[in-house]
Amino acid sequence: MTAATIVELESQHTASEASPLAVLGLSGTALLTACGGGGDGVEGNTSTTPPAAPDNSVANNLALTDAARFLRQASWGGTSQEIKDLASTGPQIWLNGQFNAPQGQTLTRWLIEKGFNDASISNNLNGDGGWVQAIWWKLFSATDLFRQRAALALSELFVVSQLGLPFSWRNFAIANYWEILETNALGNFRTLLESVTLSSAMGTYLNMKGNQKYDAKTGRSPDENYAREVMQLFTIGLYQLNIDGTLQLDSQGKPIESYDNSDTQGLARVFTGWNTATGTDATGELANAAYRHGLPMMLNANLHSPEEKKFLGVTIPAGTPGVESLKIALDTLFNHNNTAPFISKQLIQRLVTSNPSPAYVARVANIFVNNGKGVRGDMKAVWSAILMDTEARQVNAASSFGKLSEPMVRLLQWGHTFHATSTDGAWTLGYTDADTSLGQMPMRSPSVFNFFRPGYVPPNTQVASQNLVAPEFQILTEPTVVGYVNYMAGTVNNARNIKADYTTEKALATNPAALVSHLNLCLASGALTLANQSLIVNAITSISATTETGLLNRIYAAVLMVMSSTDYLIQ
Repeated sequence: MTAATIVELESQHTASEASPLAVLGLSGTALLTACGGGGDGVEGNTSTTPPAAPDNSVANNLALTDAARFLRQASWGGTSQEIKDLASTGPQIWLNGQFNAPQGQTLTRWLIEKGFNDASISNNLNGDGGWVQAIWWKLFSATDLFRQRAALALSELFVVSQLGLPFSWRNFAIANYWEILETNALGNFRTLLESVTLSSAMGTYLNMKGNQKYDAKTGRSPDENYAREVMQLFTIGLYQLNIDGTLQLDSQGKPIESYDNSDTQGLARVFTGWNTATGTDATGELANAAYRHGLPMMLNANLHSPEEKKFLGVTIPAGTPGVESLKIALDTLFNHNNTAPFISKQLIQRLVTSNPSPAYVARVANIFVNNGKGVRGDMKAVWSAILMDTEARQVNAASSFGKLSEPMVRLLQWGHTFHATSTDGAWTLGYTDADTSLGQMPMRSPSVFNFFRPGYVPPNTQVASQNLVAPEFQILTEPTVVGYVNYMAGTVNNARNIKADYTTEKALATNPAALVSHLNLCLASGALTLANQSLIVNAITSISATTETGLLNRIYAAVLMVMSSTDYLIQ
C-alpha cells in the first residue's frame, strides 16, 4: 500500500542526484532498484552471477522478528543482542524495565557543561545556542529509550518549534520544554497538560505569555490562540468522537463540531494574566532570563480576566481566581469525552500504525479513561495498551497496517543499532542541518500543526483510493527522498563526527548473505523481500572484502541499501 507510493516518488529522481553513493561503490540505479524503483527488485540487476540465496534462518524466526518489530515501535530499534534478549523475556518485561529507567542528565545541564550559557557568545544568547547538538546528544545517548521515544511522539502532538521562539536564551527554553515532555511522558496526562500550558516556551509559541484581560479603552481582547489550539490539537479535536475515534454524526450525517467561537472566547479569558516567572539562579550558572525560562509561568492577578467564563458547557463564576480558573479549564479538557480517543489514536499513529482499527483505538482509549484501578490519564497504562495490543503484535498484518518511518527516527535507529557516538562530544551531525537534509528535526516543525497532519492523505495514490491516511507522507517529496539517501550515504560511512561501531558487522561481512540477513533483522525486522535481499547480496558481493576497507565498504553499502528500501521504510 504505502510502499507503492514511495516507489512512485523514488522513480522520478535520477541516479545522478544520489552522487554520494559513488564513495560506496554503488550506482544510483542499483540503489533505486533496491528501493523498489526497479519493479520486483530483480530487473535492472546487471550482475552476471546467479542471485545469492540469503540466509534467512535468523530473520524468519518469528520470535526474533516480532521482538525486532516491537523495539522499532517502542524505541530506536534494537541491536542483535537486544532483539534476542527481548525474544527471550517478552516485551512487557522490557517495557516495565523502561518505565523504571532513570532519566539521566538533562538537556539544561548538558548545555551548561558545554558552555552554551556563556552570554558573551551571540549564538548562545540569540541563536540556536547548542540546542541542535543537545537534542541529538540526548536522543542518541540516553538509555531510557522508551521515555525518549514517547517524548518525541508527544513533541509532535504538543508542538513547540524552536523556529517560533523569537527571544534570547531560547536554547534553554526549548531544553526545558523537552524536559517537561520526558518527565511527564510516563506520568499522568493531566499533569502533562498543565506543565505544557504553563511552560515559557509554549507561552511564547502560542501567545499565552503576556496575554491580558479585556481593555475597554483600547478595545484589546484576550488572545485566543492558545485557547483554540489546546482544544483543536492538544485535547478534544474539531469534531465530537465516539470512544473508538470515529465521528459522531448529526441527523444529516454531518460531523458535529466539538466547540464554537464562543467556547474559544470563554476559554481565552482563562489564559490571561500569565507571564514569565520571576526568580534568579542561585547557582549563578545561568543568566536570570535563561533561568526563568525553566520555571512555570506565574499569574499576575491584576491582568487576569475577572468576568464569568463559559466554554464547553462549563461556567466559571466571575471573580474566580486565575489559578482556580486554570484548574477548572484543564480539568474540563482532560475529562472531555473526546480527549481519550483523540489522543489515543494519534499516539498509536506515532508508534505503530497510521490506520488503527476503531476497535484498537477503543481499547486504548478505554485504558486512558480507566487504567483498571480507577485512574484516568495514566500514560504508562496507555503506552502499554498501545504496544501490547493484539493489533500491534499481530504477525500477518493487512497491507494497510503500519506506517512510513519518520526520517529522524530512521537516523536514530541507525545510531542505536550500530552504537554511534560523537567523536568529539559535540554531536554536530550535518554537512547541512539535519532538518534541511532529512526534511525533519526534533522540535523544529514549520508550524504548530507539526511536520504532517494526522489525517493527511497523499493524493492520487493507493492510500487515497483505499480511504486511508498516511501522515508522514506529507513530508515525503522528491527533495526529501533524495536528501535522505544522500544524507545517510554520508552518515553510514562514518564521514561525519558521529561514528558507528561496526564490529559485529565486520565479523559477518565476508559472508554477504549472512550480513544482509543480520541487517534485515536489526533494521527491517525481517521485512525485506527475498528479491531485494538477493539484489543487495549481489551488489555487495561485487565489493572486494580482502582488506579492512573492503569489509567496511561492504557494510556501508549494505546498510544504505537496506535503509533506502521500501521494505525498510514502511515500518
